[in-house]
Amino acid sequence: MKRSEHKQHKRMRRKTLYLLGAGIILAGITAAYILLFFGGRLVIDKDDLTLKAASTVENQDGEVIAEFYEENREPVKFDEISEHVKNAFVSIEDARFYKHHGIDIRATARALYRDIIAMSKVEGGSTITQQTAKNLFFKNDKTFTRKAKEAMAAIYLERHYTKKQILEYYLNEIYFAHGLYGIESAANYYFNKSASDLTLSESAMLGALSKAPNTYSPNNNPDLAKERRNLVLDEMEEQGYITTEEKEAAQAEDLGVTEPEEEKERPWIESYIDLVADEAQEKYDLSLEDLRTGGYRIVVNVDEDIQRTAYKTMQDDTYFDGSTDGIEGAFVMLDQNSGKIVAAVGAREFQYGDINRVTVQRQPGSVMKPLAVYGPALDTGDYNAYSELPDEKKTYDDDYTVSNHDDQYEGDITMYEALQESKNTTAVWLLDQIGIKTSKSYLEKMHIDLPDKGLSIALGGLEEGLTPLQIAEGFRTFAHEGQWIESQSINAIYDRNGEAAFKAEPQTEDVFSEQTAWDMTRMLQGVITGGTGTAGTYYGALAGKTGTTQHPKVDGADKDAWFAGYTPEYVAVSWMGYDKTNDENYLESGSSMPTALTKSILRQVSQYRTMSTSFEKPENAEDIGGPVELPTITDASISYGFGGLRIVNADLTWTASDDKRIIYHIYKETDDGAEKIGEVQGKGSFTVDKVNLLKDTSYYVVPFNPLTDESGAESNHTVLSGFGF
Repeated sequence: MKRSEHKQHKRMRRKTLYLLGAGIILAGITAAYILLFFGGRLVIDKDDLTLKAASTVENQDGEVIAEFYEENREPVKFDEISEHVKNAFVSIEDARFYKHHGIDIRATARALYRDIIAMSKVEGGSTITQQTAKNLFFKNDKTFTRKAKEAMAAIYLERHYTKKQILEYYLNEIYFAHGLYGIESAANYYFNKSASDLTLSESAMLGALSKAPNTYSPNNNPDLAKERRNLVLDEMEEQGYITTEEKEAAQAEDLGVTEPEEEKERPWIESYIDLVADEAQEKYDLSLEDLRTGGYRIVVNVDEDIQRTAYKTMQDDTYFDGSTDGIEGAFVMLDQNSGKIVAAVGAREFQYGDINRVTVQRQPGSVMKPLAVYGPALDTGDYNAYSELPDEKKTYDDDYTVSNHDDQYEGDITMYEALQESKNTTAVWLLDQIGIKTSKSYLEKMHIDLPDKGLSIALGGLEEGLTPLQIAEGFRTFAHEGQWIESQSINAIYDRNGEAAFKAEPQTEDVFSEQTAWDMTRMLQGVITGGTGTAGTYYGALAGKTGTTQHPKVDGADKDAWFAGYTPEYVAVSWMGYDKTNDENYLESGSSMPTALTKSILRQVSQYRTMSTSFEKPENAEDIGGPVELPTITDASISYGFGGLRIVNADLTWTASDDKRIIYHIYKETDDGAEKIGEVQGKGSFTVDKVNLLKDTSYYVVPFNPLTDESGAESNHTVLSGFGF
């Protein structure tokens, strides 16, 4: 090959390589360009565009009483943010924000030049769009490719969202120190106002925090904060957002920040809020994470006055009588009419993460008797409040022996008295008569589903136990004409757009007849006035039942103590006991303590809430009254009277009881014994039409209880003297 041809060949090969290299470079640039402009969708997660927002818990008056949050943020719309705020952040962070398309090449080059001159990083070149992309999508990304991904995401945002939307995201996302995220939370914290009401100086102050929130926080470094605020104002003038006069006036102002409020400790509400979180999960499928990030507004049913009263009373050691320290308690109160939970105290000193004993299962003891035995028995129609039932120690199948707590027995006793005195033997006998299947069918209507199959159900000896909240729902059936209702701590939940996401629609079940519910109310009133529920003082209408469970390791001691009761307005349940059962931990005063505690709470509530002094009988029920006490009559007397068909008669009188249900049987003595000659009800007089004028005749009165077919003692015998013609 000639030399000239060889050189020409080399030139051709070199040219080919140059062209190939140029093509590769051009292809790379093209690919990079395509990736830069169209790769955004590959590196972002659109779910991140939904900002994490705090959920608020509000009472019925709209007052915020608690918050759930991972980041303390309250998102606001673009139009709800002061124009001064928007201008301040654009001026100090990205003067060309409204001109670039996500990446500001000029600003980036300038920042790079200054960094090289200073031999360190002195100026950032990220646009507001890039910062927004980083905060939304790459906050925790520490890889070397993060900047490239930020650029791609920034271009994506600019192509799919308006400048207003991007700035709205930015202002709602950024951190403002002290655990605050977003402009609204910052405005409330630093100036006690909404972002829409921020002044020029205040807006510049918040704009100053964007570079280094903790450093420039006015609460941490007021001098640095003021210096930085003034710089923001200088930039706002430079960009033409404000005049020189406006700048100088604003720079002359103090920072004007409000004193940061100390974190309010509200131990009295903590267990109620815990109950709200559980209910949100169970009924509405909102996890704690959902509440912490979803920006919900949760309206709850708490009555703060009652909640405080209950919590404060639970701190009183005089109601907690145990063998050692550490005795615990729970209290829950429902609005009787609606089933709303107005108060719930899950521990004496509840803290987040503790056991909420309002929803912990415990052995209910004798508070189970009305729910599982007496209510169902009455509802069958085979028994009434004054049915005579046996009270005797007895052994049933499987060697189950039942005795009374005091080992005392009366032979026969009315249902009213058996409930009043909390007779174990009678309750078990009656459950055996109506059948466990019947009992459980009623319990199931109250959403109490028991695995138990034995007669111990009557005494609350359950495999799993019941919660105070379940018991409160059960006793509400007696307070509300036989209807069970699902209790609710949450009234409604609204999403971050203010739309109702969930509304409480509690389930209801008809369990007992109105007559059964009223009979139980009258009987349970007797427990309070003359039975096991006399401890403590409350002056309004109250019906209820006490309960205790035996300690498994200490003879004669109690493990759980209960009181479940209701007024015409509220249903309340108290439990006391130890979390750990051993031979050192036991109760020393039984059910008298939760009974007294509940009455104390009710007594205090009656000072600021209207509480009735009597229960109102349902329209379709007949009143049974209290137990009939037959009087002892010692003043029966008889004398002649005149009038009527026989002209001469006799008037028999005595002092009658105030109880108009009592029937008085009238007897006269004859040669063949006593002869019943009549009866009257509810009054102390009887007219004897047939009198023997020729001889002396003796008369007497016997009081009779028509509810139990029981006769009382004979009265004194009184003689009507004959004339002896």
